[in-house]
Amino acid sequence: MAKNLRLKTARASLDMSQQDLADAVDVTRQTISAIERGDYNPTINLCIRICKALNVTLNDLFWEEN
Repeated sequence: MAKNLRLKTARASLDMSQQDLADAVDVTRQTISAIERGDYNPTINLCIRICKALNVTLNDLFWEEN
């Protein structure tokens, strides 16, 4: 699994820390860190919550380009 740099970029563009995003989507900061590192594959429900918190689409953050 690749690093999710798009998630990190979207979060940073809103000046959100990993903890801010974690609080917004009701997970731990470690979970957000693991998703960004590519060590954890979030559930679709968590993906949706993250996208809503960052005001982006699922395609923006999680669609893998070939």
